[in-house]
Amino acid sequence: MTTFNEMIDDTLLHLQGYTKQQDQVTHLTADTTSTATTMIVNDVTSISRGTAEVGNELIWIDSVDQQTGTVTIPPYGRGYRSSTAASHTSGSMVTSSPMFPRKTVSQALNDAIIAVYPELFAVGTTEITFNPAVTTYELPVGALDILQVSWQTTGPSKEWLPVRRFRVDRHAATGSYSSGVSLSVYDSIVPGRPMKITFTKEPSPLVNDSDVFNTVTGLPNSCEDLVRFGAAYRLVPFFDSAQASGDSAQADFSAGQRPIGSSSALSRFLLQMYQVRLAEEVKGMQSAFPVRSHYTR
Repeated sequence: MTTFNEMIDDTLLHLQGYTKQQDQVTHLTADTTSTATTMIVNDVTSISRGTAEVGNELIWIDSVDQQTGTVTIPPYGRGYRSSTAASHTSGSMVTSSPMFPRKTVSQALNDAIIAVYPELFAVGTTEITFNPAVTTYELPVGALDILQVSWQTTGPSKEWLPVRRFRVDRHAATGSYSSGVSLSVYDSIVPGRPMKITFTKEPSPLVNDSDVFNTVTGLPNSCEDLVRFGAAYRLVPFFDSAQASGDSAQADFSAGQRPIGSSSALSRFLLQMYQVRLAEEVKGMQSAFPVRSHYTR
C-alpha cells in the first residue's frame, strides 16, 4: 500500500544518500494562504534568498528578516517554476534550494510509469450481460488488448468457460461505441449470462500524494522499485549540470571531489539496474497472463 508521497520520499532518499549532501530545512510557524507574499519560518539560518520548497510548491524568496523570521516573496514568487501555489499549515517543512524538488521527482516517477508500457501493462476487467441479438459490445475507455474472455454457465457449478471466438476493434466508430473500442463475440453463449472480459491498458500516472501505487497505476506492487530506478537514472545526470555551469572556488572544489561525468556513469549503472528489473517483471507478467489463442473473423 505504498502512496505517491512515500515513493517521492524514497526516491529522494536514494538520490541524496543517508548522511551526506542533505538539504537545509526549517518549518513554518504560522499558517499561510496560497496567495500570501510573506511566511514566517522557525530558523532563519536555514533559509536565504533564492528558491525554496514548501510541500510540492516552489517559491522564490526575495529577503529574510533575521529578527522576526519573516520571509518576503515577490508577486511572481508563488507557484514558482510552474509549480502550484497552495496553502500551507504551521509546521510544514521548508527546504532551502532543494537539490531535487518534489515536483521534479514526481514528474520523473510518472515518466517511468508511462515508459514501462508496452513491456508492462495495467490490467482491467469488465462484465457484460450476453444478448443473443447483439454480437458487438463497447469496451471501457483505454482498453487495448484482450487477455481473456469467459462466460458464467448456468447451474450450481457457476463455472466460467472461455470464449474462443472473438475480435477486438481498437478503432471502432465512436458514433456507435463512444470509447472507440469494441469487442465482437462469435461463440454460442446462453442468453442473459454474464461475460467477464480481462484487458490490458496503459498504466495511469499518479496525481495526489495519497494515491496508492498499484491501485492507481494498475501495475503490480513488485514494480515499485523498478519505477524508482526509472526515475533515478533520469534525474542523476543533473548533478553534473550545476558543476558544468559553475565558475567559482566552490564549484572548482566540488568538481575536484566529484569530477564532471561521474553522475553520468552512475546514471548508466541505474539504467542497467532498471533494465534488469524490467526484464524480471516482464517474465512475471508473461507467466501471470500467458498468450491465449483465439479465433477471429
